[in-house]
Amino acid sequence: MGVLRQLAEYFFIRKRDPKAPHTQWMKYMHGINRISLFMFIVALIVIILKLFILKKH
Repeated sequence: MGVLRQLAEYFFIRKRDPKAPHTQWMKYMHGINRISLFMFIVALIVIILKLFILKKH
């Protein structure tokens, strides 16, 4: 499965493959991955704000 397709499924942009297995552990794994991706995006936004927008010099 492609990276962009998996990201679209994590962020609920695209529906999951109906043939994929639906186990409880897969739900946990996808939930943790979703949280980590959101945290990464927030961290990137904070870094960009600090570097370019909130520069006080």
